[in-house]
Amino acid sequence: MTLSDENSTPDSPPAAEKPAAKKKKGVPTPKITKKTAVVGAAIGIGSAAIVAALLYTNRNNGGGKS
Repeated sequence: MTLSDENSTPDSPPAAEKPAAKKKKGVPTPKITKKTAVVGAAIGIGSAAIVAALLYTNRNNGGGKS
């Protein structure tokens, strides 16, 4: 291998990635704002509360029924 061969090999993969970057250029990247983060956290906390309530109401009392 010569020095010129080593330099040309790494240049090939970035050239292949450039068209992919152009395709993504037209698609806007979603931004996570403070409002979005708060809404996401609220949904997560609410979901956990519902699951906890369902688990609490469906548990067995362990021996009070005769």
